[in-house]
Amino acid sequence: MIIVLLGVEMTDPVRAARIIAREELCLMEHVPDPCTIVIFGASGDLSFRKLMPSLFDLHVQGLMPDTFRVIGVARSAMSDEQFRRRIGEVLPKDADAAAVKSFAGQCSYLSGGYDDESTYGAIAAALAGVKAEGKPVSRVLFYLSVPPFLYPTIIGHLGDSGLARPAASNEGWSRLVVEKPFGTDLESAKRLNEVVHSVFPEEEVYRIDHYLGKETVQNIMIFRFGNSLFEPTWNRHYIDHVQITAAEQLGVEHRAGYYDSSGVLRDMFQNHLLQLLALIAMEPPVRFEANAVRDKKVDVFRAVPGVDESAMDSSLVRGQYEAGTAGGSQARAYRDEKGVPSGSNTATYAAMKLEVDNWRWRGVPFYLRSGKRLAHRFTEIAVQYRRVPTSIFKPLLNEHLAPNVLRFRIQPNEGIAITFESKHPGPKLCLSTVTMDFGYQGTFGAAPPEAYQRLILDAMLGDPTLFAREDGVEECWRILAPFLSAAEEAEGLHPYPAGSRGPAAAAELLSADGREWYEEGTK
Repeated sequence: MIIVLLGVEMTDPVRAARIIAREELCLMEHVPDPCTIVIFGASGDLSFRKLMPSLFDLHVQGLMPDTFRVIGVARSAMSDEQFRRRIGEVLPKDADAAAVKSFAGQCSYLSGGYDDESTYGAIAAALAGVKAEGKPVSRVLFYLSVPPFLYPTIIGHLGDSGLARPAASNEGWSRLVVEKPFGTDLESAKRLNEVVHSVFPEEEVYRIDHYLGKETVQNIMIFRFGNSLFEPTWNRHYIDHVQITAAEQLGVEHRAGYYDSSGVLRDMFQNHLLQLLALIAMEPPVRFEANAVRDKKVDVFRAVPGVDESAMDSSLVRGQYEAGTAGGSQARAYRDEKGVPSGSNTATYAAMKLEVDNWRWRGVPFYLRSGKRLAHRFTEIAVQYRRVPTSIFKPLLNEHLAPNVLRFRIQPNEGIAITFESKHPGPKLCLSTVTMDFGYQGTFGAAPPEAYQRLILDAMLGDPTLFAREDGVEECWRILAPFLSAAEEAEGLHPYPAGSRGPAAAAELLSADGREWYEEGTK
């Protein structure tokens, strides 16, 4: 047995166990092997806002390979020097100048159309140039930071040009990273999987959901399976219901073209919210390995029954924001946003009720909601326990005692909190709800890192644990299918003012079951 404590290897587990309480216990992790990262869409917003800063942070932390190159590919005309200058502009102002220069020096840029064969010839030449410098190119990570409709074009050219085939080496690999959404419904997801698999085997495909790279999301499995306190009560006998919320203050911003064709169900539910549901509901995997973890998540998706049309009114609420005040400023209605058709019936808010029909969760409702232009920005999972069966504190009744609620704050102020009843100091017997709160910033003295850091690192390491698998993607689309059909109807779209908590009908979805939504900073 080897235990790593703060980077020090120890072969004595007894001694290690004695100091775990005051030291950090780490799993053995490695720095990736030398590789080249080819980013399609390198001149876009995602590349400069997320990918480049994340790669730079990995470089500073010593987590990038000893030898690496980043080749940016996009249609915009740009020289290597201009590309490197842009990279420098998006990195932190207080970043070490030598580190910035070192990182930018490993980055280059190619301009070309994604449907132009010569673009892929230029990529091959760039990889050959890397090899001429004495750097290995048998490992290439292709990152598609482009609109999804371009995926088939780029993947097809990677296959036709031979770039997707790793160089002749036992240690060589060629991997594909794609952003969500992966398809627009079940059939399109299946077709896209066929295109991907015609070039890349499933084990080399990494479908990114950046929510899975967030610290609190990763911590759900550690919390559940690294502690013995909660897991025995993690079932229908003790838990009353689960709420999963992803609320945004912003509107569609510059994404109106994409958003109006997708809506909140495709944008947030098919990927982010269902992934969070799976982490809460999954059974313990045999070990913390990619397929073992993802098998258990897919089991959850398969246990979610389809909702038939007759039950849709009690399972789904859709809304669209109107003019109002959000974040202290006047906000226009969704239909008045630039790029949105004036009569659009696209939902910007949705709340739904799902069930997981298995032995652990039968009868426990899972309420999911997400929306734009809401009062607060927060993403949270609230697990509400059942009330005590009876009160011994007469005349107080059991319904006077608040149920315990365990809350995973994913953003902002990442952390975990639990509420419970407590006595006030003094001679009187007075009870109130108190909260034990763990926060990342306060405990560790630093904000959690950008989610893309973890995901890019895992893709280089060849660890797909935090990435969606083919069958999981298709099961999520299967779950969402009846809701998408209902969303095509113009009727049932509830308006709500920008800056509010959403349509009143969403509250009624829970009140019909004798429950209510948890809001940020309450209960």
